[in-house]
Amino acid sequence: MKVLMINGSAHEHGTTDAALRVIADELKAQGVDSEIVCLGAKAVHTCIGCNSCQKTGKCIFNDDPLNQIGEKVKEADGYIFGAPVHYASPAGAMVALMDRLFYAYGRNMKFKPGAVVVAARRAGTTASYDVLNKYLQISSMIQVPSTYWNMVFGSNAEQAMQDEEGISVMRAIGSNMAWILKLLENAKGTELERPVIVKKAKTNFIR
Repeated sequence: MKVLMINGSAHEHGTTDAALRVIADELKAQGVDSEIVCLGAKAVHTCIGCNSCQKTGKCIFNDDPLNQIGEKVKEADGYIFGAPVHYASPAGAMVALMDRLFYAYGRNMKFKPGAVVVAARRAGTTASYDVLNKYLQISSMIQVPSTYWNMVFGSNAEQAMQDEEGISVMRAIGSNMAWILKLLENAKGTELERPVIVKKAKTNFIR
């Protein structure tokens, strides 16, 4: 079992990374592997709505990390999406990545467990948390619970590690993720492996 974690920060070892590494440590303690991929300062394209990915299975832009991350998505059993807060919203590069990742590769995450994590100096965390959670909800993912909203506070990694409640929330995410993954592993080959599929009804406001 392996959990893919995406750090949507430009700073590889900042507050978001600190939060993800706490989760990774808890996963390791419970026998689950993980990998952290950091976007860093790389430019990330926004989605242009060309629908090419629906035909080819990958994004038309191949000069940023999206398709490489998408291939990792296919192999992972669970996912953590982390982002810093910029102007009371998730970092723009992370939003651009999530738009394209879930459109091109979302089918690979369906019915798998995931969680989002946000990091901020002070404010904007709940709004950012809401934005990122919507990707999981619309993709039929299992949202991993914790003991509070998934956020840490601090201007750098050292300060984030002093947020005792935030760090305990990260540890709980790791523990609960490991538990869910083990439950899903035990359900393989049984009628509980997947839920009964309810066909989606789609309507438009303008007909």
